[in-house]
Amino acid sequence: MTQPFLTISRILHAGYVFECDGVRIAFDTIFENPFSRNCHAFPGVRFDTEAIRRQRFDAVFISHFHDDHCSLDSLDLLDRATPIHIYCLFDELFEMVRRLGFTHVHPLHLDRTVAVGPFRVTPREAMDAEVDSMFQVRAAGLNVLNVVDSWIDEGTLAQLVREGPWDMVLWPFQTMREIEVLAPSRAAAVPPTLPDEWIEQLRALRPRHVVPSSCQFLQEPWSWYNRAFFPISYAQFAREVGAALPDAQVVRLDPSVSVRLDGAGLRPAPPLPWVVPLGPQDVDYAYEGNAAPPPTAAIARHFPPLGEAERARVLDWCRSALPGKYGETEAGCDYFERPRNWRLSLYDHHGRALHLCYRLDGDAALLEGEGEGEGEADAPLGWTTEVPIAKLYAALELGESLTSMYVRINDAVFDAATERDLADADVVDDPLVRCLFGDTFGAYQAAQLKRLLAR
Repeated sequence: MTQPFLTISRILHAGYVFECDGVRIAFDTIFENPFSRNCHAFPGVRFDTEAIRRQRFDAVFISHFHDDHCSLDSLDLLDRATPIHIYCLFDELFEMVRRLGFTHVHPLHLDRTVAVGPFRVTPREAMDAEVDSMFQVRAAGLNVLNVVDSWIDEGTLAQLVREGPWDMVLWPFQTMREIEVLAPSRAAAVPPTLPDEWIEQLRALRPRHVVPSSCQFLQEPWSWYNRAFFPISYAQFAREVGAALPDAQVVRLDPSVSVRLDGAGLRPAPPLPWVVPLGPQDVDYAYEGNAAPPPTAAIARHFPPLGEAERARVLDWCRSALPGKYGETEAGCDYFERPRNWRLSLYDHHGRALHLCYRLDGDAALLEGEGEGEGEADAPLGWTTEVPIAKLYAALELGESLTSMYVRINDAVFDAATERDLADADVVDDPLVRCLFGDTFGAYQAAQLKRLLAR
């Protein structure tokens, strides 16, 4: 007699298709390469979009609103009758998906199970419950934990241990250094090893199979991030997890690859035909610490020039809107409680910089001067920010996220007193970052929706 089984297929990044008894559900559906503007599939794939349009899923589950998990360009390929279940605390995202034409859009609630045919899908609490969630999936007598991007706190871990035993855990295996690359001259390189708590948590869960999940992308081929962003290789993950859990099987699932899971173990299954591998698939990450970042001027030369209206849009925002936005946001540390001089440098496609100098005092940001030469400030600089002007335009008009903007913060040597104060400052309190992202939600999806509805 055939054992009940579950087929699990990898799409890309945190995307999966689960199938059982003819019912198909999908998670974090990204059908784009690159996605999130500059995330290139690693290993390489292309998507057969016409074949994807013909797919029918009984439900789609989205773990959180970040654009590498919830993309309207990808959802646009799906049948509008597909039930879409999203974990998100912001009503705006549900309205955007409905405006795209989906007729069954549902909020997910922690610990509240959704039944889809033989599947029981239960969102579990992530460490940052205001942002993301994890998924427990039960079907065919099997129990799978999809951790997505989350870190797990002690309370949730205890709950998950009680929910065991676990047949498979999809574990986010990269500790991406999104913050460190913003200020590389002030960030220490980290050892390419798994955090101790990951090993402890996997030991507590005791899964039969562990899949290194999430990630599966690089930035543009020329990007220095590719050597500085990803400390952990697939090989390192397999070695450390294999040593810590000798009874578990570590299974790498590349895009399109499918496996059949049952009570006896794993076996290969036919791949997803609409995810087409390109080039070598047995590739791995290479980490070189901070990887000698090139100057922002060199990075900016990789981006196309802005038109006159686009450049005017950026400069008008910097001169007029930014000071008001600064007054509406608050820093998370006390570094900006005293007056500071801030220099914002915008680099064009030739690598030339326009420097805008602001006086920051309380909730006021006063533009005191601008020019191509750095010049001598009347008072010592207290903060510097560099960004390609094309990327700032993309953030304003296209919803570009911080992780792809190549912002460079405090890449300078300040006076001794400022350097002492900076030791306790947080780079995400950067004035430009605060003004762009401090009180916005869903800018990427909103820009997508505007473009899609204008077709």
